[in-house]
Amino acid sequence: MDRVELDADAIISTAEELERRIVNRFPKAGLAAQAGFLVQLAKRAQVRSIEIAKPIWWIRALYITLFCLVIFGMIAIPIAFDIGSSQERDFGDWIELLEAGINELVLLGAGILFLVSTEGRVKRNRTLKELHQIRSFAHVIDMHQLNKDPQKMLGLSDSDSLIGEQQMTAKNLGRYLDYCSELLAISSKVGALYAQNFDDATTLETVTEIETLTSGLSQKIWQKLTVLIEIVPESVQADARIQITQKTPKP
Repeated sequence: MDRVELDADAIISTAEELERRIVNRFPKAGLAAQAGFLVQLAKRAQVRSIEIAKPIWWIRALYITLFCLVIFGMIAIPIAFDIGSSQERDFGDWIELLEAGINELVLLGAGILFLVSTEGRVKRNRTLKELHQIRSFAHVIDMHQLNKDPQKMLGLSDSDSLIGEQQMTAKNLGRYLDYCSELLAISSKVGALYAQNFDDATTLETVTEIETLTSGLSQKIWQKLTVLIEIVPESVQADARIQITQKTPKP
């Protein structure tokens, strides 16, 4: 059975298409810049996920060298015992030499195990650094949709005093929130690129956390979309004017 994998090119293409749609509808909005940043994250993930999956040859060279030293030590120990020499050794000398040889082999073996685990740790740290950027991106998108409350924008809430700076139709508001949800969905797929070529428990757990985060943030957005549909009937959405405002203190 063929292995099922995410297509990095398809993810990049989807992100670029979403960026074009956002720029066409909201050319001056900060969300357009974030869409461009997501494209860069996707392109970086395509390259970095492959790089991280590759062997770190200098580390492997070190533990291969240590492994050769272990083999050499196993051969050298009998030679150190002067096997075949005319000089006789008592039992205590044999035990002492054997103990010294075993100690050296144990130390070399521990060094090999440390270097083998070091490669995984280095890859893990590199991956988590990239995933941290994706997690931060998701929070930035959440900030973009945070003040897009349909009830406040329609003047149905008295909790804040709002001063309109830019107008947007209810349809455009719904589209804006929908774009935020799409950006979150694509960002979770970008994060998954790092996990499909690097089988590491911590990485898989972090990718799952990002997927949970983006799903939770998308749920918040869809709740706003539901409210928007309820308070602005579809028949009047095209003509409804909504104040997209920045919250300012009361004079």
